[in-house]
Amino acid sequence: MTLRYRQPGVVLTDHRFTVPLDHADPGGETIELYAREVVASDKADQDLPWLVYLQGGPGMPASRFVGRQAWLERALREFRVLLLDQRGTGASTPANRQTLPLRGGPAEQAAYLTHFRADSIVRDCEAIRPLLTGGAPWTVLGQSFGGFCTVTYLSLAPEGLAAALITGGLPSTTARAEDVYRAAYPRMERKVDAHYTRYPQDVERVRRIAEHLLREDVVLPNGHRLTAESFQSLGILLGSGDGSHRLHFLLEDAFLLPTTRGLELSDAFLEQVQQTLSYASHPLYALLHEAIYAQDAQPTAWAAERVRAEFPRFDAAKALAGGEAVLLTGETVHPWLFDCDPALRPLKETAEILAARTDWTPLYDPARLAANEVPVAAAVYHDDLYVDTAHSLETARAIRGLRTYVTDEFEHDGVRAGGPRVLDRLLALVRDEA
Repeated sequence: MTLRYRQPGVVLTDHRFTVPLDHADPGGETIELYAREVVASDKADQDLPWLVYLQGGPGMPASRFVGRQAWLERALREFRVLLLDQRGTGASTPANRQTLPLRGGPAEQAAYLTHFRADSIVRDCEAIRPLLTGGAPWTVLGQSFGGFCTVTYLSLAPEGLAAALITGGLPSTTARAEDVYRAAYPRMERKVDAHYTRYPQDVERVRRIAEHLLREDVVLPNGHRLTAESFQSLGILLGSGDGSHRLHFLLEDAFLLPTTRGLELSDAFLEQVQQTLSYASHPLYALLHEAIYAQDAQPTAWAAERVRAEFPRFDAAKALAGGEAVLLTGETVHPWLFDCDPALRPLKETAEILAARTDWTPLYDPARLAANEVPVAAAVYHDDLYVDTAHSLETARAIRGLRTYVTDEFEHDGVRAGGPRVLDRLLALVRDEA
């Protein structure tokens, strides 16, 4: 049964689909997918082409828009939009600390999660597409990890696509996880140095907070143990357009209040840090983040943690001892997260099994990409914190006919911040109008 309702300027319809857990075993176990259809109120009864949106992540549900926010304003002029909660996220048979124990122990949980990467997400799309479009191909808009899924879509099922639009999400099709992080840490250094240039007062604020956390045990309201390393993860904010300013205001009110126990971090600061660092709403991000780069016979083996040791500026204790600025990190997942975050602690052994796995299947088909016939356009953000620009441009050259929109006007969240402008530019590129 579908449910239809309204918001300002749009008509919404809830859809639920049953798909195989393992598409190679269509008669086996099934899971449920949830997706929200959005159409402009004045076009609700028209026969419109479909655009399916693949959210960033991994592990993030589709955006919960109100009305015609962000890029929807442009898309709804001509498309019927499907906001898909990718498997395991949102309302699509969630996978988290509460549900995964139903699978059994850590080994069974890890085996289950091998079906939650881009290849399975693409096959989900292909399973539901005929039910909605009558078999007609649709346009896909992939943001960040959704762009990774889009390149997998072009590799596995290009016949399902009328066009492909990618924003901040052209992955390397050849780099291993170690290569991804060796490129990421220098970008993070640049982002943090730029933040400190903009807000020089934050150098000392970060140093004082890190020093306090190295000395004291601090626990966030949800039970998350805030170590110096987990505090450094706040650098993930620097990947969005307003992230530097948000980080500054967060640090501004952090430290330290005179209390009956001496100086301590404020409750308001700790609450805001919890909202940024908690994985309670998206545990698959932590469990599968490195697995999105795995497609050979080698384990990911906590690549971000291993590569971090090659960049000593990220060692908070050494930075403090040397009188240097403490660098922040972002877009990396580390084994200690599964000790710090209560939403991840029960899944620690599962994460270790996934990190040791060696039989990941390929996600991309270089030959098929080189022969691509689907119109493709990609927004590539200059010095994107989350996705390496050089890797993206290398992939752009490897996909036949792909056209790029390279810009430094936006950060990684450009499709949200730039909204209609970014989508309009990509649509013009796939239609040879730009």
